[in-house]
Amino acid sequence: ILGFSTPPGRLSMMAFILNALTCALGLLYFIRRGKQCLDFTVTVHFFHLLGCWIYNSRFPSALTWWLVHIVCTALMAAIGEYLCMRIELREIPLNSAPKSNV
Repeated sequence: ILGFSTPPGRLSMMAFILNALTCALGLLYFIRRGKQCLDFTVTVHFFHLLGCWIYNSRFPSALTWWLVHIVCTALMAAIGEYLCMRIELREIPLNSAPKSNV
């Protein structure tokens, strides 16, 4: 069903890309570590590969399937790492205690 020439194929590819973007937000919410984003991204896509293999009873061999998943893995890892690094690099407030009037 993944293909560049048909509208359902393009719609499926857009759904995969939007899923990668929302999963990058999930990395920000659940992982919060830039160094671990690539590990979790590859693990999630590996489990998806296993699920597709079991569901279809054959290993995915379509070039478009592999291209879409490589792009989605790269997008999810890069955007997730970027978002996590922004959170990690925030300034730590030093004056967190309330000021007292002496």
